[in-house]
Amino acid sequence: MNETQIKNIFDEIPDDLANEAFEELVSSKEFKLERIISKGHSSPKGFWYDQEKNEFVLLLSGSAKISFENGESFELKPGDHLIIPPHKKHRVDWTDHEKKTIWLALHY
Repeated sequence: MNETQIKNIFDEIPDDLANEAFEELVSSKEFKLERIISKGHSSPKGFWYDQEKNEFVLLLSGSAKISFENGESFELKPGDHLIIPPHKKHRVDWTDHEKKTIWLALHY
């Protein structure tokens, strides 16, 4: 049996972010909620995410720019969120180089 405990989304942030950090917070067959921590990361040149599920993205700290294959792009600041429908190709153009960018991503 799991014990109930309080955790803080801003705790246990890795110092070394040579690679983005992905942490699955909770999941089921229908969804996955993860915390993503970036610092100066971006999608590889020419790469587009093409996901099977909806994705709700909420930026908690830092900043980032997400672009879509159709030419749309959005610069995100803390508190901004968006829903990316299945198969809407997108990429992360950049994340903040000075501050750690913390995302919540819900795949459903």
